[in-house]
Amino acid sequence: MEQLTVRGELTSLKPIADFVIAEAAKVGLDKKATYRLRLAIDEIATNIILYGYQNQNAEGDLLLSATADSSKLEIAIEDNAVPFDPMGAKQVEAHELERPLDEREIGGLGVYLAIQGVDQFRYERVSDRNRNIFVMNLA
Repeated sequence: MEQLTVRGELTSLKPIADFVIAEAAKVGLDKKATYRLRLAIDEIATNIILYGYQNQNAEGDLLLSATADSSKLEIAIEDNAVPFDPMGAKQVEAHELERPLDEREIGGLGVYLAIQGVDQFRYERVSDRNRNIFVMNLA
């Protein structure tokens, strides 16, 4: 299992993206799927940093781990920010996506795109840590 630990700061988004791209390349994930995975992880990591740490006047790390087998790549992000289950967050309704930008409600789109962009998404609360798990199936 490969791991990366970074500070819960926006400057950590680049090393996170590099980690995701490198892990995807190791298992031969195609460019389109790699982009969707990177985008999903970037969205959730950004939310952890902004809303879990910065808005709470808290500091912490993000621990990324990657595991793979012949059928899938799984990347998890763990943090010790306030509990937050993206699956329980405000969900964007399909009809909202058809409305003009200036008529849409604010919020929820990033989480929606993150969850829709991967083959499987899971959230777990383990002890005092959030764990967001992203799975991409391999061809």
